[in-house]
Amino acid sequence: MINFALPVHESFAALQRAALERILVLDGAMGTMIQTLGMTEEDFTGGGHIHGPGCRHHPTDHPQKGNNDLLVLTQPQAVEDIQLEFALAGADILETNTFSSTTIAQADYGLEGAVHDLNVAGARVARRAGERAQQIDGKPRYVAGAVGPTNRTASISPDVNDPGYRAVTFDDLRRAYGQQIDGLIEGGADLILIETIFDTLNAKAAIFAAFESFAKVGRRLPIMISGTITDASGRTLSGQTPTAFWHSVRHARPFTVGLNCALGADAMRPHLAEIAGVAECFTCAYPNAGLPNAFGQYDETPEQTAALVEVFARDGLINVAGGCCGTTPDHIRAIAESVARHAPRKSKVLADA
Repeated sequence: MINFALPVHESFAALQRAALERILVLDGAMGTMIQTLGMTEEDFTGGGHIHGPGCRHHPTDHPQKGNNDLLVLTQPQAVEDIQLEFALAGADILETNTFSSTTIAQADYGLEGAVHDLNVAGARVARRAGERAQQIDGKPRYVAGAVGPTNRTASISPDVNDPGYRAVTFDDLRRAYGQQIDGLIEGGADLILIETIFDTLNAKAAIFAAFESFAKVGRRLPIMISGTITDASGRTLSGQTPTAFWHSVRHARPFTVGLNCALGADAMRPHLAEIAGVAECFTCAYPNAGLPNAFGQYDETPEQTAALVEVFARDGLINVAGGCCGTTPDHIRAIAESVARHAPRKSKVLADA
């Protein structure tokens, strides 16, 4: 189903030109910012009336507090304002608030039926934030449809007593990701960001689904692919090194490949250097603000995070930089200022081949 003959989305050329000229900036941690708002269950449910762009109602008896993706329907202005803060801090690319907007992940909240609306609304909210920012400073922003890993893994058994068991199949994931990506495209996403990949088989299902969605609309969007190294072994949870990870997803001809989450920038650097040494496309890194403390909070200051990310830029390892868990607009502002002093990584680009 991977068809590179499809015409490319208009964002392709603009993003490539920009990435060749300078290091682009991705936004920071939506979850961190939402936590600062202190929202209640009623805030999350919008007073009990959950509806989407199609005015479809999705009543549920499940508690919704903590279902951050739902806020694009029930508190869209709050999400838009956070994304505007990130944009004005220097972000060129705004992620949709849809990390868990698949039927698989939303099953925990009884909102499988809301998935299409969550993704359409998520893209539209981010688009509004980007347009507001452009009206203020004249800089275009791009909307990245965020596709998370789900809470299932296709290549590892969750049951230590049954190593052959799988809680999800490739086709389950393909269908769930396809529904999500269809919604993101309908909502106006400029690119698809498959992120926080701990199991590359999940990512391959998302890639397959993305190209199925592209075929439906008759155009191909840029794809960003970001894995996560889970510990000091330098491997993903499913056991791949950064080099193996690249070769597993290379066929998608991504706009960027890189790493996010799990590690702070300091611990991420050797793994990023490895992937930068083999990748035939642009590279992206958006680390956490250090490692969480005993209370699950991130103590790394904007200046500390930016200084570490600047090392990536100084050493010629990145084309896109941003922040993951714990990073605020202040972190993104500091990162944007630090990487602006350096040229982007040189690479052979496969994304438009």
